[in-house]
Amino acid sequence: MSMLIDDSRPIFVQIAERIEDDIINGGLLEESQVPSTNQFASFYQINPATAAKGVNLLVDQGILYKKRGIGMFVAEGARAKLMEKRKEQFFEQYVIKMLQEADKLGISVEELTDMIKKGDK
Repeated sequence: MSMLIDDSRPIFVQIAERIEDDIINGGLLEESQVPSTNQFASFYQINPATAAKGVNLLVDQGILYKKRGIGMFVAEGARAKLMEKRKEQFFEQYVIKMLQEADKLGISVEELTDMIKKGDK
Protein backbone atom coordinates (compact mmCIF):
# COMPACT_ATOMS: atom_id res chain seq x y z
CA MET A 1 0.00 0.00 0.00
CA SER A 2 2.51 2.61 -1.10
CA MET A 3 0.30 4.83 -3.21
CA LEU A 4 -3.23 6.11 -2.80
CA ILE A 5 -5.43 4.56 -5.43
CA ASP A 6 -8.68 6.50 -5.78
CA ASP A 7 -8.17 9.31 -8.27
CA SER A 8 -11.78 10.47 -7.93
CA ARG A 9 -11.28 11.92 -4.42
CA PRO A 10 -8.77 14.42 -3.03
CA ILE A 11 -5.60 12.83 -1.68
CA PHE A 12 -5.87 14.63 1.67
CA VAL A 13 -9.32 13.05 2.21
CA GLN A 14 -7.85 9.63 1.43
CA ILE A 15 -5.05 10.24 3.96
CA ALA A 16 -7.63 11.14 6.61
CA GLU A 17 -9.64 8.00 5.79
CA ARG A 18 -6.54 5.78 6.03
CA ILE A 19 -5.84 7.19 9.50
CA GLU A 20 -9.51 6.69 10.43
CA ASP A 21 -9.31 3.07 9.23
CA ASP A 22 -6.21 2.48 11.35
CA ILE A 23 -8.02 3.87 14.40
CA ILE A 24 -11.17 1.81 13.74
CA ASN A 25 -9.29 -1.46 13.17
CA GLY A 26 -7.04 -0.95 16.20
CA GLY A 27 -3.83 -0.17 14.32
CA LEU A 28 -3.72 3.21 16.05
CA LEU A 29 -4.87 3.20 19.64
CA GLU A 30 -6.30 6.17 21.52
CA GLU A 31 -3.54 8.34 23.00
CA SER A 32 -0.97 6.78 20.64
CA GLN A 33 1.18 8.91 18.37
CA VAL A 34 0.30 9.18 14.69
CA PRO A 35 3.06 9.17 12.04
CA SER A 36 4.30 12.63 11.12
CA THR A 37 3.11 14.43 8.00
CA ASN A 38 6.60 13.91 6.56
CA GLN A 39 6.30 10.16 7.18
CA PHE A 40 2.90 10.10 5.44
CA ALA A 41 4.30 12.19 2.58
CA SER A 42 7.26 9.86 2.14
CA PHE A 43 5.18 6.67 2.40
CA TYR A 44 2.49 7.80 -0.05
CA GLN A 45 4.89 9.83 -2.23
CA ILE A 46 2.87 13.03 -1.83
CA ASN A 47 3.55 16.62 -0.83
CA PRO A 48 3.90 17.10 2.97
CA ALA A 49 1.38 19.97 2.79
CA THR A 50 -1.19 17.55 1.36
CA ALA A 51 -0.50 15.05 4.14
CA ALA A 52 -0.81 17.85 6.70
CA LYS A 53 -4.17 18.84 5.23
CA GLY A 54 -5.46 15.28 5.80
CA VAL A 55 -4.16 15.19 9.36
CA ASN A 56 -5.59 18.65 10.11
CA LEU A 57 -8.98 17.51 8.84
CA LEU A 58 -8.99 14.95 11.68
CA VAL A 59 -7.75 17.54 14.18
CA ASP A 60 -10.71 19.75 13.21
CA GLN A 61 -13.05 16.80 13.88
CA GLY A 62 -11.51 16.09 17.29
CA ILE A 63 -10.09 12.74 16.19
CA LEU A 64 -6.46 13.80 16.54
CA TYR A 65 -4.79 16.41 18.73
CA LYS A 66 -1.38 18.01 18.75
CA LYS A 67 1.13 17.86 21.59
CA ARG A 68 3.30 20.87 20.96
CA GLY A 69 6.81 19.88 19.96
CA ILE A 70 6.01 16.15 20.06
CA GLY A 71 3.49 15.39 17.32
CA MET A 72 -0.06 14.29 16.66
CA PHE A 73 -1.94 11.82 18.83
CA VAL A 74 -5.24 9.93 18.65
CA ALA A 75 -7.82 11.60 20.90
CA GLU A 76 -9.62 9.73 23.66
CA GLY A 77 -13.01 8.58 22.34
CA ALA A 78 -11.85 8.87 18.70
CA ARG A 79 -12.69 5.25 17.82
CA ALA A 80 -16.28 5.51 19.12
CA LYS A 81 -16.75 8.83 17.33
CA LEU A 82 -15.45 7.35 14.06
CA MET A 83 -17.58 4.21 14.40
CA GLU A 84 -20.68 6.37 14.80
CA LYS A 85 -19.70 8.51 11.79
CA ARG A 86 -19.07 5.43 9.62
CA LYS A 87 -22.37 3.82 10.69
CA GLU A 88 -24.22 6.98 9.61
CA GLN A 89 -22.37 6.97 6.28
CA PHE A 90 -23.15 3.28 5.80
CA PHE A 91 -26.82 3.94 6.43
CA GLU A 92 -26.94 6.86 4.01
CA GLN A 93 -24.78 5.33 1.26
CA TYR A 94 -25.97 1.73 1.34
CA VAL A 95 -29.09 1.08 3.39
CA ILE A 96 -31.19 3.95 2.02
CA LYS A 97 -30.19 3.11 -1.57
CA MET A 98 -30.87 -0.58 -0.97
CA LEU A 99 -34.33 0.17 0.43
CA GLN A 100 -35.12 2.46 -2.50
CA GLU A 101 -34.04 -0.18 -5.01
CA ALA A 102 -35.97 -2.90 -3.14
CA ASP A 103 -39.07 -0.69 -3.22
CA LYS A 104 -38.62 -0.18 -6.97
CA LEU A 105 -38.42 -3.94 -7.45
CA GLY A 106 -41.36 -4.69 -5.16
CA ILE A 107 -39.18 -6.51 -2.62
CA SER A 108 -40.79 -6.55 0.82
CA VAL A 109 -38.86 -5.88 4.02
CA GLU A 110 -39.30 -9.56 4.91
CA GLU A 111 -37.85 -10.69 1.56
CA LEU A 112 -34.99 -8.23 1.97
CA THR A 113 -34.30 -9.52 5.49
CA ASP A 114 -34.22 -13.09 4.13
CA MET A 115 -31.78 -12.00 1.40
CA ILE A 116 -29.49 -10.38 3.98
CA LYS A 117 -29.61 -13.49 6.18
CA LYS A 118 -28.84 -15.69 3.17
CA GLY A 119 -25.87 -13.49 2.25
CA ASP A 120 -24.56 -13.65 5.80
CA LYS A 121 -23.82 -17.40 5.57
